[in-house]
Amino acid sequence: MSGFKKFLLRGNVIELAVAVVIGAAFTSIVNSFVKDLLTPAIAAIAGKPDFGSLALQIGDATISYGNFLNALVSFLIVATVVYFFLVKPYELLMARFGPTSKETRDCPECLTEVPKAASRCSACTAQLTPVS
Repeated sequence: MSGFKKFLLRGNVIELAVAVVIGAAFTSIVNSFVKDLLTPAIAAIAGKPDFGSLALQIGDATISYGNFLNALVSFLIVATVVYFFLVKPYELLMARFGPTSKETRDCPECLTEVPKAASRCSACTAQLTPVS
C-alpha cells in the first residue's frame, strides 16, 4: 500500500491530474467557440453549417457520411483554433523569454547530445573538453 501512496504523491501524477482537469475545462471553451462563433460564420459564408443529413444509398445499405464530415470539420476547426491561439503564442513567448543558453552540446565523434560540462561522451566514451 505504501508503494501506491508514493505513486499517487509523485509530482508527475499530480501534474497529470491537473492537466486533465484543465484540459476538460478548456475543451468546453474551445467547443463553445467553434459551435457558437466559428460554425455560424462558416454557415454565413458557405450556406450549410450541418452536413448530418448527407447519406449515400448503395442497394439496401445507407452510408451516413454527413456526421463524419461534421466531426472532421469540427476537428479541423478546433485544431486550427488551438494552434493559432495557444501553440503559436506560446512559441513566440518561449522564443522571447525562454532559456537562451543551450545546456548541452553535440559530441564531435558520434554527434550524441551531451552536457556542456561532460569530459566524456556517454555514448562513445570519446574524450571531451569541458565547456563552461
